[in-house]
Amino acid sequence: MIPIAHIENDFPTKFGIPRQSGRVGALKARIVFEPEYRNVDACRGLEEFSHIWLIWEFSEAKRTKWSPTVRPPRLGGNVRKGVFATRSPFRPNSIGLSCVKLEKVALDEPDSPVLYVEGADLMNGTPIFDIKPYIPYADCHPEATGSFTEYSKDHHLKVEFPQELLERIPGESREALIAVLADDPRPAYQNDPERSYGMPFGEKDIHFRVDGDILRVYNVTEFVKKQQESSADCGK
Repeated sequence: MIPIAHIENDFPTKFGIPRQSGRVGALKARIVFEPEYRNVDACRGLEEFSHIWLIWEFSEAKRTKWSPTVRPPRLGGNVRKGVFATRSPFRPNSIGLSCVKLEKVALDEPDSPVLYVEGADLMNGTPIFDIKPYIPYADCHPEATGSFTEYSKDHHLKVEFPQELLERIPGESREALIAVLADDPRPAYQNDPERSYGMPFGEKDIHFRVDGDILRVYNVTEFVKKQQESSADCGK
């Protein structure tokens, strides 16, 4: 398959990316089409839908061999589940599926059409294979059950972010950043209150610790991107 587009957002690395799409609705991103697919006719009528499906590649999770079981982070990293019973990025085919809110279809930019979306769980630069409209009567199932994922639905941290540090973050990104931190970006099996974490977000590196249900930000520095970190992968 050939990528038709890629995403542009504030996640230069996989750490901190929401575990599911829609978990942090304040997150904004741009979907930019590759030149050969940059045709406004291909998006004609898309603006009539509120949400879209993205089919994309876990481009940093490719393996030569696959395993029939994986260890979901939400279960502490010690319990194995069948790969097809999880959304782990380590799969026979490294394909991801996300439902995001479509904010607008921009037709007046140099690289138009550009899709502005909210709630994506993709890393900056992630290749996208296809885009389809979300259809409520067919795609929504309120009666569905979620097995071990039900715990994550209501798990949030209280974020303490000193004002002098918060002011180092661009104003339009603060709400999304706080929501990402509240969603607890740590692996579930890491619960040491003395451990320090660094989460890249935009051009900043957010340094924090977690004690119980409280996440405390203690520093914000400039983020220095490593050469090898260039495309997508997020832990499910």
